[in-house]
Amino acid sequence: MTAATWLEVLDQTIGASVVHHRPDLAERLRAKRAQLLDPQIRVMVIGEANQGKSQLVNALVGASVCAVGDDVTTAAPTIVRYAEQPAAAQLLFDAAGAEPHRMPLPVENAYHRGADPVTTEVRLPRKILAAGLVIIDTPAVGNLHQLRAQSTFAALNGADAVVLASGASQELSATELELLRHVHRSCPTILVALTKIDLAAQWRAVVERNRRHLARAGVSAAIVPVSSTLRLRAMANDDEAMNAESGFPALLERLRTDVLPVASNPLSRQNFASMAGTVLAELVGQVNKELAARPDDSTAPAVAEYMRAQQKVADLRRWTGKWQNVLGDEMADLISDLEYDLRDRTRKIVREVDTAFDEADPAKTWDEFEEWLNKNLTEAAEVNFNWLVRRAWWVADRVAECFPDRQDVLPASVIPHDADMDPGDTQPPKMEKFTPGQMVFTGLRGSYGGVLMFGLITSLAGLPLINPISIGAGLALGGKSIGEEGESRLKRRQAAAKAVAQRHVDDFFLRFSKDCRDAARRIQRGLRDHFTELAEQIQQKLTDEATAAQKSAQAELAARQHKEQELRQALTQLTHLHGQLTKIAGTLPGARDPLEISA
Repeated sequence: MTAATWLEVLDQTIGASVVHHRPDLAERLRAKRAQLLDPQIRVMVIGEANQGKSQLVNALVGASVCAVGDDVTTAAPTIVRYAEQPAAAQLLFDAAGAEPHRMPLPVENAYHRGADPVTTEVRLPRKILAAGLVIIDTPAVGNLHQLRAQSTFAALNGADAVVLASGASQELSATELELLRHVHRSCPTILVALTKIDLAAQWRAVVERNRRHLARAGVSAAIVPVSSTLRLRAMANDDEAMNAESGFPALLERLRTDVLPVASNPLSRQNFASMAGTVLAELVGQVNKELAARPDDSTAPAVAEYMRAQQKVADLRRWTGKWQNVLGDEMADLISDLEYDLRDRTRKIVREVDTAFDEADPAKTWDEFEEWLNKNLTEAAEVNFNWLVRRAWWVADRVAECFPDRQDVLPASVIPHDADMDPGDTQPPKMEKFTPGQMVFTGLRGSYGGVLMFGLITSLAGLPLINPISIGAGLALGGKSIGEEGESRLKRRQAAAKAVAQRHVDDFFLRFSKDCRDAARRIQRGLRDHFTELAEQIQQKLTDEATAAQKSAQAELAARQHKEQELRQALTQLTHLHGQLTKIAGTLPGARDPLEISA
């Protein structure tokens, strides 16, 4: 595998981080890329406070480049690198990514800082540094959350190796183990320097317990016991035995054998593979979360709106059949009720006519009766027609209730405001007059029989045929005949008046009931046409809305499908990229196995 392919995989991973809106991951990989192309080898020295971390750096390079003491805590990184002549400077960073501004200062005062934490760079002519090794002393770590809030966390991403300084007076703390697990994900080359062994008699037992802790934590790291005090004293006295006792020769050998070869070959650096694999695993997890969080298509707002629009169209079809049935049924009931009401009112009038003419003489009261009859027929027609109008509005209201939104606006021409209620002229009945001549003739005809009958009876008594008795009987019978004939003529006039009134009422009923039925049918047709046009307008509106909602839903679903296809393609590309990474570095180390990535 060539270096070009390695760079291509790393560049593609950086590009994938940018595409998936993870500039933090892209920046970490860019820093790693620059580091891997840089011949220098960065060793980060980390640890909690008062664990001998800064003194460890001083002992490694044989110079007091880092401030030490019980009341002194490293507040900013100190970078120690090779140079033929000793030099020191403060690095001032004006902006992210820009070259730092260097302020020279004496080497002997390098560890004296001002009030503000400032990164210090020290250059020394040391053999261990000549191979490209760069040792970085970092601020003390209180806990992992504090670490993430410090610049140490960002600096760890660019480390080729990490040395954890932990005091020999106690075994690894939970914070230190968690820190090592975190560091191991991005930089698997780790050494644990067990410091201050000159002050802890039981340091060998601590070493064994620390090995078990590291094994349980899944962190592969060598433990090297050292004493910085003995190392510095040995270097000052040129005492090789004391130097060997300090443990630093073993630490330097570890740096030469474990750190320099691994870091010097970019294609074999497991920390590159681990970091890239971790980034790919994080990107795959992000894509999988987006796919899992993708809502169901039926819950899309545009789809829901389209379903509501379709439901409105279906409801309108159902309401169309409903309002037509309501209109037909109500108008049929209205016509039937109107006819019954008019018939009932006219029958009452006829009964009153019969009652009146049972006593009254039409010859004397006809004009007054005719006025009364026409007035009552007109009132019956007005009440019946007003009822038609009120019921028609009520029917229109019932039909309007069948629509999704009440539609109460009706054209003025649908329901009439008046009708022809004139009952017309009444044809007077034929009145038989009882003239005096007729009375005389009727009296003589009635008296003739009385005179004859009583004259014959009285003739038996020797009286003549015409005598006072027969004459009186004739007068009585004549008067009776006149009375009976007058009463008979009155009955015939009353019967004739009743018949004429009945015919007049029937004629009025037939004419006005037909007018009311015709008016009701015109109202029905007007309401039908009005609500049909209204239903067509609403249907057209709802159809347009449904069409627009359908297009919107199709566009949204297409966008979602396109987004899903993009995510799945991205998942496939990330998996393929991970396969290329695996071919370069083999099985990736770390707490999370990037090989679990799948599409």
